[in-house]
Amino acid sequence: MHIKTIGLDLAKSVFQAHGIDEAGDAVLVKKLHRKQMIPFFSKLPPCLIGVEACATAHHWARTLSAMGHDVRIMPPSYVKGYVKRGKSDAIDAEAICEAVGRPTMRFVPMKTVEQQSILMAHRTRALIVRQRTMAANALRAHLAEFGLVANPGIANLVKVADKAFADATLPPYAHRALEILIRRMAELTDEICALDQELKAWHASNEASRRLAAIPGIGVITATAIAATVTDPDQFSSGRQFAAWLGLTPKQHSTGGKTRLGGISKQGDRYLRRLLVVGATAVMRHAKRNPTPMTDWVNNLLEKKPFRLVSVALANKLARIAWAVLTRGETYRPYGLAA
Repeated sequence: MHIKTIGLDLAKSVFQAHGIDEAGDAVLVKKLHRKQMIPFFSKLPPCLIGVEACATAHHWARTLSAMGHDVRIMPPSYVKGYVKRGKSDAIDAEAICEAVGRPTMRFVPMKTVEQQSILMAHRTRALIVRQRTMAANALRAHLAEFGLVANPGIANLVKVADKAFADATLPPYAHRALEILIRRMAELTDEICALDQELKAWHASNEASRRLAAIPGIGVITATAIAATVTDPDQFSSGRQFAAWLGLTPKQHSTGGKTRLGGISKQGDRYLRRLLVVGATAVMRHAKRNPTPMTDWVNNLLEKKPFRLVSVALANKLARIAWAVLTRGETYRPYGLAA
């Protein structure tokens, strides 16, 4: 029995494998428990293994690649079209096996342990920022119940909260609630700052991240996120393809020779897309105070289009510039952008 290709449906405990030979006939349909995975694949001759991009996919890709196998990771949405009928682990494994052999299939580059560690820091930071925002919104709402309204910003909110906390007329229950929220916000802010310092240290040691940070609208956070996510920029044939991968290009609805473009597709990495839009928004807010060729393009577009649409268009431009910087290995040089 010679196995050419295996579709592997990943899970926490029980995995499903579907293998075919040179003729395309199924020669392996097997369930594997986690403890059986390494012994089974270590004895198997090198073959093509397809997995979906999900939790633990990169870990297993690295592990199986070290055994000599050719492991390829695919987006789940691209595999879905090969599912014949029903839903089971065996059906999914068969679909993965068929999809990985398609000549037009697109694959997800395997990430290193270091890259996954940096992205873990990013995800943790994003979670803590959301938790701090929740605590700040709760504190702001509670203060408003006592007629205390704070200006936008965490610093202004803390000042008003400290003032309210010093007010002896507030009931003790309110004092206790304010104390918990203020302390929680301070703890979360310290944790965010600690993660920022770790990301800055990695940024200083990574050449690609440093080059990306020279682009207006891309700071340390966005630069480290892109550098850790985009393992191989050459997988994209153009800057437009990279922007499309991030979901920053319009959706197309075409039929009968008529082409219609809708809103952006919002496919791909939502975290990177949000960082680029936030960075583009920051550039736009400083466009009038700090004129550059890029802000001139922004101001011209703002005369014709809404602010939100222009921010997404600028995020698209930033994505294309980032791809060019990564692909060519050059430092960003400002230039005029054609509308």
